[in-house]
This record gives sequence, C-alpha cells and structure tokens, in this order.
Amino acid sequence: MDAVRVALLREVLAGTEWPAAARRFAGALRSSVLPHGGGLLLVGTAEYEPWHLAAHLVDEAAWSGRPELTPTLVRHRVRPGDPAHLAVGLGRLEAAGRGSTLLMVAPARPDVPLLERVHDARRAGATVLSLDGGAPELRGLAHETLTVAADTAELDLDTLQHLVSAATGENGRPDASPGPRRTLRDRLSRLADHLTAPPPPRW
Repeated sequence: MDAVRVALLREVLAGTEWPAAARRFAGALRSSVLPHGGGLLLVGTAEYEPWHLAAHLVDEAAWSGRPELTPTLVRHRVRPGDPAHLAVGLGRLEAAGRGSTLLMVAPARPDVPLLERVHDARRAGATVLSLDGGAPELRGLAHETLTVAADTAELDLDTLQHLVSAATGENGRPDASPGPRRTLRDRLSRLADHLTAPPPPRW
C-alpha cells in the first residue's frame, strides 16, 4: 500500500481510534528498536506469516533512513534453497535477548511452543510487541499490544498492519529534529520523496 492510499485510509478512519493507536504502537516499536540496535525480529503463527508487513517495514526502513527498522522474518517452515533472508527459522528466537525486539503478528491464538519461545526471549531481555486478533495469552506476554478483534467493523488485522508500518517510518529521518509539527509543505515534500524514491530490494 503506497503513501497516498495510506493517507486515504487514515482519512476514512478519521474519528476512530485506529490512526492514533497505530502511531502509538509504531512509536513504541521505534523506541525499542532504534536506541538498542539489537535487531527487529518479525514472527507470525504457524498458519500466518506476515510477508506483507515485512516488505512494508523494509520500505519504511529504506525511506526513513533507519536501517535498524529492517526486520528479520522468522519462519515456521524453512525449505532447502530458500534465499538467505527467507531462511531464518524459529531457532533464531533462542538468540533473542537484551536489546532485541520481537514483533509478533497473530490473527489467531498462537500455539504453545511458539508462546514458550517468545516467553523465553522476553525472560532473556527482549522487548516483545504484538499485533493480534485478541489472543488472551499475548496480553501478559507482550510489553505492547495492538489488538483488532475479528468482529471489528472498521478494519481488519491486515489493514492495521498497513497503518502501523506507515507510521513506523514517520519522523524517522536522521535529520529530523524535535520542534513544531510539520507544515503542509513539509508533509507534501515527504510524500513526494516516498513516491519518487527508488524501491528497495523486494522480498
């Protein structure tokens, strides 16, 4: 989803909690990944791999000039011959510790072995965030959660991932400095940068 469509989506959802909630969650993700530099691990469930979120985060990392936001996609099934960036299995979670950030995407309840691995990573010092469909186990496991229930009328979890990934790259350019909110010209300039920048390597 490109920047124009994200802007339209935010306009459609204006007046709901979702744009602000996505920015809050994205801010928590940035504040965990950027200062610590321990890497961002992205994992789904055995039935759902967050391919699109991984690709969008790669884009945002490139466009915002924050390579630390580039995720490592942790997969439940790795096949011989998979390229290196798609050949990281669940064993990678065992190395997650202090400074690491683990983002879990779980439309449905994760299985017990995955929950145990994530719990071990948290005990080792990793920061755990969750985009989920309301699995109760994740409320006590994740440091930060953003939940969209299956019966939510405004959007689904896939749409929410678009909002979060777009918000993750906001205010992320190295030359960004604290101060007043950006002017309309600043926002239009950033949008033009997004639309004209060469695409990063695809997944």
